[in-house]
Amino acid sequence: MTEPTTPEQWSFRNGLRIALSVAVVVAVFAGVLPRIASYSDVWATIVAMSWWEVALLLIVAGWNLVTYWFVMVAALPGLSYPRAAVVNQASTAISNTVPAGGAVGVGVTYAMCRSWGFTPASIARSVVISGIWNNFMKLGFPVVTLCLLAIEGSVSTALVVSALTGVAALIACIVFFALLLRSDHLARAIGDRAGRVVSRLRRLAGRDPVTTWGSAVVRFRADTVDLVSSRWKALTLASFVSHLSLAIVLLTALRLVGVDQDTVSWIAVLAAFAFVRLISALPITPGGVGVVELGYVAALTIDLEASQRAAVVAGVLMFRFLTYFLPIPLGVLAYLYWRANRSWRHAPDAESGFSGSVQGDAR
Repeated sequence: MTEPTTPEQWSFRNGLRIALSVAVVVAVFAGVLPRIASYSDVWATIVAMSWWEVALLLIVAGWNLVTYWFVMVAALPGLSYPRAAVVNQASTAISNTVPAGGAVGVGVTYAMCRSWGFTPASIARSVVISGIWNNFMKLGFPVVTLCLLAIEGSVSTALVVSALTGVAALIACIVFFALLLRSDHLARAIGDRAGRVVSRLRRLAGRDPVTTWGSAVVRFRADTVDLVSSRWKALTLASFVSHLSLAIVLLTALRLVGVDQDTVSWIAVLAAFAFVRLISALPITPGGVGVVELGYVAALTIDLEASQRAAVVAGVLMFRFLTYFLPIPLGVLAYLYWRANRSWRHAPDAESGFSGSVQGDAR
């Protein structure tokens, strides 16, 4: 039996994560970005925007926030759009602000949905399914952009490599998921084998092995087959719209600060978006802050003059403000609303996965 992680060890690891995150953010915003474009030029570009340009950008960013509600409603039968809005904004705010925020955000999602009458199994299934479809889109977008750039005749080596990596990973994920859903026997075998791999890694970290992954994967398969077979089209469409809407926010921000088609084409913007979405999967900082900004700026300012680089940095920072920082206060308000609003609270129905009153709210 291995020794469990002590509070002191846990605090030390969290301290290291926080220190690494702070170091990355400081290095990017204080060291790298000022070398690419002067912050005074960037600020001048932003304040030169007219009120209607700001309003248009806010509308596009607002639509982007709404689109992920569609994914959540498709992945969790019985969830209404108002509830999806509250849980999505609150969990996003957590994910964007704390180390290992993704895991904490899942905990917030669980607590909220549980209070509304959903069972643990249905919540876990929705989190896993929406995460799988989200990763399908992350891996598929580089392929789409590669095809577009091939038509345009400006394919770069970096994009080819990322696209081929995305294709290989996407095929592997689809095959793995199909095998997982094919039969209980395959599901148990996959779970047991994955459990053995994870157990070896846990032993290296001084933690106990896992022993129930085979049974857990069998239960997941049973819960998931019906949902995927009936809602895979809705999940795919909602996930695609959500990812495309995020890319449109980036493109809109760049165009409104003066980065025209001749400077950076819309296909190049989509290619940068696809590439950065891949690297943002690495949990280096909360919400990828610093890493994402640097990725976009590096991909979009190649061979540009100083004045053009300032406009690109301005567009990227406006995009990140609307998609990373703005959801944080909105999430705080959503969390406070959840705590105060008792009218949505319901006891769970163990058979259906949600209470009858919650089911009636679905639209």
